[in-house]
Amino acid sequence: MLYALIMAGGAGTRFWPASRAARPKQLLDLTGDRTMIQATVDRLAGLVPSERIMILTGRPLVAAIAEQLPQVPRAAILGEPCRRDTAPCVGLAALMIAQRDPRATMVVMPADHVIRDTAGFQAAIQDAARMVEGDPRRLVTFGIKPTYAAETFGYIEPAEPADATASSSAYHVRRFHEKPRGLAARRYFESGSCYWNSGIFVWKAATIAAAIQRLEPAMYGHLAAIATAADTPEFAAVLDREFAAIEGRSIDYAVMERYEHVSMIAASFDWDDVGSWQSLARLHRPDAHGNTVVGKHLGIRTSGSIIRTEAQHLVVTVGLTDCLVVHTPNATLVANKHDEEAIREVVKHLQENGWDEYL
Repeated sequence: MLYALIMAGGAGTRFWPASRAARPKQLLDLTGDRTMIQATVDRLAGLVPSERIMILTGRPLVAAIAEQLPQVPRAAILGEPCRRDTAPCVGLAALMIAQRDPRATMVVMPADHVIRDTAGFQAAIQDAARMVEGDPRRLVTFGIKPTYAAETFGYIEPAEPADATASSSAYHVRRFHEKPRGLAARRYFESGSCYWNSGIFVWKAATIAAAIQRLEPAMYGHLAAIATAADTPEFAAVLDREFAAIEGRSIDYAVMERYEHVSMIAASFDWDDVGSWQSLARLHRPDAHGNTVVGKHLGIRTSGSIIRTEAQHLVVTVGLTDCLVVHTPNATLVANKHDEEAIREVVKHLQENGWDEYL
């Protein structure tokens, strides 16, 4: 049977001031009338029933996620006591799912992607599931055909087509490339053969657990102790102790870049990881002056800008070009839209100043 893990632990600092510690971007409505995590669960409807969905997040977000997703069993929303990157998240979920169903197939996805072609997405997941049923050793990821020389995504370099009847767009993976800078990003893009790493995976729960056991034995030992304590009175204490002892690593670094049987499906569905405010320009139709507006805005001699505000709050801009304006009830950001990395600096300074009410 197919199970789903949704990874919902990101901080979303590049979406400050809308994204805050108690309500990061996966809990925000950035693209429509549903929050990002609600849209992620909606995307699974008809493919994975809610009782087979598991969500791992930071412990402070559990209650807010449960409120947004009443259809997901409360016990399936697990709060990590600290951040340890994606490999421990994946490994713990795999072990707990495998205990429930030793033959389970997992789809793993972040909570903050935008995919509007639900039918195409589900068809691709079903293709991948058939591939791992045919060869349970296989770990399948999805590559996105690049549209520009992105420096914020990792890249996948495919090898020969995979020997699989499930998908005509499946390839063995030659290598993964970390997020490149400048010329390297342009080289990958212009090669025409590399794909963005989507961070979406399909595999057997038992297979990924075994891969972590072999490649990251210390991590696996802590995760196995937690999974063994599941459904016992000691679970919370064991989770706190063992999870904190893990050395955090991404699933790409811990397993995918080192495992022998990795395949990639070239995704046909649309995809955006919504990594920064500039993503809104790709998701909303700009006005005649190139402005992307979410909310109530009056622009005079304003062009190429991104404006987001609350529904009842009017933002007026005069003489702005290529600016970012984000209004919230207790903080407003005005910045050059091409300097979004500086938003991380803003969050750091707020922390240093002890202005926790704005974090």
